[in-house]
Amino acid sequence: MDRDWAEPLDLDAVAGHAGYSRFHFVRAFKTVYGETPGQYLSRRRIERAEELLRSADLSVTEICSLVGFSSLGTFSTRFKKQTGLTPSEYRTKHVGRGAALIPGCYALLWAGAFPRRRSEEPRPGDHPTASGPMAREPVVREPVVREPVERSSGNRSSEDRNSEEAG
Repeated sequence: MDRDWAEPLDLDAVAGHAGYSRFHFVRAFKTVYGETPGQYLSRRRIERAEELLRSADLSVTEICSLVGFSSLGTFSTRFKKQTGLTPSEYRTKHVGRGAALIPGCYALLWAGAFPRRRSEEPRPGDHPTASGPMAREPVVREPVVREPVERSSGNRSSEDRNSEEAG
């Protein structure tokens, strides 16, 4: 869940991966973490939204979508419940206390908000979660090191030269 926090929660798949039924998984998760998987995921999404509100020049609606909420109303309600501020109030309070905001186009590109076209197949070196022209990993080429070639003088073989040098 921490790795794919922006994706919809498939509780049956997560529970199956853990080897539990859906209902037993929810009970065990709540016993260990003190909240249900849905509450946990919502909290993690809000934490990510807080980071984006402080650092990226994106609208609240874009951030809502990027962190995995499908409803702006639900996002705003849960954000205010967790932080005590609306997303806009949070941004106003925290912007200007550090580095400049990252331009929205770069933040969207980094977050993978530009899906690949169906005709585009991943190429070797593509970043697994990003898309678009900046998604390729830089190609690092090793420098070519050429060893010096010994020039022969005349028709002597290398064995002849080696025996002369040794003796």
